[in-house]
Amino acid sequence: MHFGELTPPEQRVLGCLIEKRFTTPEQYPLTLNALRLACNQSTNRDPVVSYHEETVREAAQRLSRYGLARLASGHSSRATKFRHLAEDALGLDSRQLAVLCVLLLRGAQTPGELKGRTERMCSFASLADVEAVLEALAGKGHVRRLARRPGQKEDRFEHLLGAGGGGSQDAPPPAAQLPSAAGADRDLVARVEALERQVRELWEHLG
Repeated sequence: MHFGELTPPEQRVLGCLIEKRFTTPEQYPLTLNALRLACNQSTNRDPVVSYHEETVREAAQRLSRYGLARLASGHSSRATKFRHLAEDALGLDSRQLAVLCVLLLRGAQTPGELKGRTERMCSFASLADVEAVLEALAGKGHVRRLARRPGQKEDRFEHLLGAGGGGSQDAPPPAAQLPSAAGADRDLVARVEALERQVRELWEHLG
């Protein structure tokens, strides 16, 4: 499995595991319920999703098979818990991990946005520091630079761990969150590809 083919639920689960290890280490590794709540947060998420427990469990289990996560339940705990293995699997340091985490959870962003949104995980002294991390991630094949939007002073960057930007939902999004006509075709292709991968995995499991 190529890490550039993660489905939107897999991207969201991985991003949440990374984020919560930084921000709430006392609650990490995450139980399945805590992971579901993290995925469905209405803050610091774009898009906001409403995943069922089974969706989160299956995504976490697939990440475990890919070597990006693992079960971490202790002897004294009956609850299933998960932790990520992204540093080793993707070859990242803590600052690179924080930037990738925010891209997984909030989609394409400028260096300025990333500097502000990674504050709870790590500290960047300047935009140049953020850009240096982005260049390092690009060199590893994990992010890419996007064309600048009209009126914007900064380029945007997006992660390359899969299509869809982290967010297909179990329930349809409200009308205000539906994709624009310009992006509808790409969104449809990403969703169909994700469904095809899930069907293949299901047949392999049943076989």
